[in-house]
Amino acid sequence: MGLLVASGGVYFAAVHVILRHAWPRAATLVVLTVAVLLRMLLLTQPPVLSSDIYRYVWDGRVQAAGINPYRYVPADPALATLRDAVVYSHINRATYARTIYPPFAQLVFATVGRVWGTVTGMRLAMLGFEALAIVCLLRLLPLAGLPRERIAIYAWNPLALWSFVSDGHVDAIAIGLLGFALLLRARHRDGWAGAALAGAVLVKFIPLVVAPAFLRGGRFWRPVLVGLAIVVGAYAIYLDAGRHVIGFLPSYGQEEGITTGHGIWLLAGLARLGRLSPLAPAIYAAGAALLFVGLVIAVLCRRPPENDVRALCRDTAMLGTIATVAISPHYHWYFAWLALPAVIAPSRAVLWLATAPLLLISEPVVGDRFLWPSLIYVPAAVLLLADVRWQRAIHLRQIASIGE
Repeated sequence: MGLLVASGGVYFAAVHVILRHAWPRAATLVVLTVAVLLRMLLLTQPPVLSSDIYRYVWDGRVQAAGINPYRYVPADPALATLRDAVVYSHINRATYARTIYPPFAQLVFATVGRVWGTVTGMRLAMLGFEALAIVCLLRLLPLAGLPRERIAIYAWNPLALWSFVSDGHVDAIAIGLLGFALLLRARHRDGWAGAALAGAVLVKFIPLVVAPAFLRGGRFWRPVLVGLAIVVGAYAIYLDAGRHVIGFLPSYGQEEGITTGHGIWLLAGLARLGRLSPLAPAIYAAGAALLFVGLVIAVLCRRPPENDVRALCRDTAMLGTIATVAISPHYHWYFAWLALPAVIAPSRAVLWLATAPLLLISEPVVGDRFLWPSLIYVPAAVLLLADVRWQRAIHLRQIASIGE
């Protein structure tokens, strides 16, 4: 745990130095070289913080055998011939949970399962999607008028390194597709941007919350229609599983305490003061939804920005951060995707939330969803207030300079 905390401290110091100084063009090469070396180092070690990648390999193996991955739990006798000691014995929830991963993730699992159906093969596939994200960011930075060495904000992020490179979490696919969607949107390829964003949503549902950032300026019908077509087509591939095509998702919310409220940071805190009302989760969800709708309206109605790329990534970071905090997951890798838009829009609150969840790797009190996570959310709130004050001060200075 000490190593993880230290890596976060070194990362914050490095980002501070990179953002505060001008660097020669060769600095980007140094940043990328260090990023490659860090990834090579982590790839020499097996996954240590999560066993999820074994489920990905299993789902790929099931599909390579011509079986719909949503049809059976891994322990079902129908899949007995596919079991082994290397993969099957490490699958979590093997006896009661069908796969939870959406169709595009399953298509990636199936492809890897047919080409190189091992943990190493799956990790390399995730690394490939992460590389796609980095390439897209390197293209976005000049469009935003920013130096390319800022890629270190993502490429050196310890939470991303441990989550995507070490443990090979499926979120890496979503990161790659979201980065591609941002680049396509920045280049006014709205239909293709909608397709890429839909692909990201079909890997991990939460990127759906950033869709409003892609729709500003009346760019609505093409990305929406293309995105919906991609979603429908992807689910159609697995529709023979019937109602099980949504997998373990309905039960997951209950297992993680989201439906009862005890898995949500704010409600978990209130529960310490007294018994939660059965209506508390619904009231919380309604309040969060109203706040989010207000933010969406603000994004869609905002005046055309001077730099559309910066505004796109800023809104993506804002919407993604609010949604992630509202859900308040207790798995560290759920936050790592916030490091992507932070490269272009590096607010202190977003950078903190894209890194500090390393603390969630440790759980001093089993089942605690409030006190230990408060080390993440309370500083984030303070940093958010500081960001707002800073932005307001800049705005007032701009108004004053115009008046002069």
